[in-house]
Amino acid sequence: MWKDIGDREMGKIRPNSFSSRIKSNRISNLQLSNNKDIVSSHRGSINSLQVDLTEGRYLLSGASDASAAVFDIQRATNYEGDGLIAKHKCLFSVDKQHQKGHKYAISSAIWYPVDTGLFVTGSYDHHIKVWDTNTTQVVMNFKMPGKVYRTAMSTLATSHMLIAAGTEDVQVRLCDISSGAFAHTLSGHRDGVMTVEWSTSSEWVLITGGCDGAIRFWDIRRAGCFLVLDQSQSQLGQRPPVLARSAANK
Repeated sequence: MWKDIGDREMGKIRPNSFSSRIKSNRISNLQLSNNKDIVSSHRGSINSLQVDLTEGRYLLSGASDASAAVFDIQRATNYEGDGLIAKHKCLFSVDKQHQKGHKYAISSAIWYPVDTGLFVTGSYDHHIKVWDTNTTQVVMNFKMPGKVYRTAMSTLATSHMLIAAGTEDVQVRLCDISSGAFAHTLSGHRDGVMTVEWSTSSEWVLITGGCDGAIRFWDIRRAGCFLVLDQSQSQLGQRPPVLARSAANK
């Protein structure tokens, strides 16, 4: 590493290359902590994880056994090994036994962006549910036309409270928490929508990816997407045709 630092000071390495080398070196040296243990309550594979964006303290998880759990990753539940090993057990969980719990695998679990008082889960049982963290009760339920693959909320939004949902249906649906109804749908994909992400620069821009191989950019204030990245249907990723004049000049 010191050699890389010396080369960077002498200008032999570009800043981006230097940053990449440092990150790679740190990642390769990562090891599991022997003093911290997250005790999972799930009995199936973990499909979704997110740490809250407000405090960076609470970890939300969703699993294939239809359960969701919340962990405090900063304050341990108890200690073992003469106080050397911090055990972090889930603060609470909701599963099939819950009166309003999901019936099938939870594919997506996200925090409400500005408050840990709410979290959202999407499941293969065709439902998106908004939960009150304090009471562990469902405060809102959206029935979708198919399996829910991904949900997302904008971290920038100040004008809307929309949950973007990608399902096995071809349409992207926007669920409005403030009204408890669907705001509108975005049509354009030709197959199921596997992932949705909000832009980090605009609260109105949504990016979606589908099984049709296309990535679509939407401005939710307007009809239709304004950009499509689809290599199979366009010249993206292909060598552009050589013009006759350019060939002659060469």
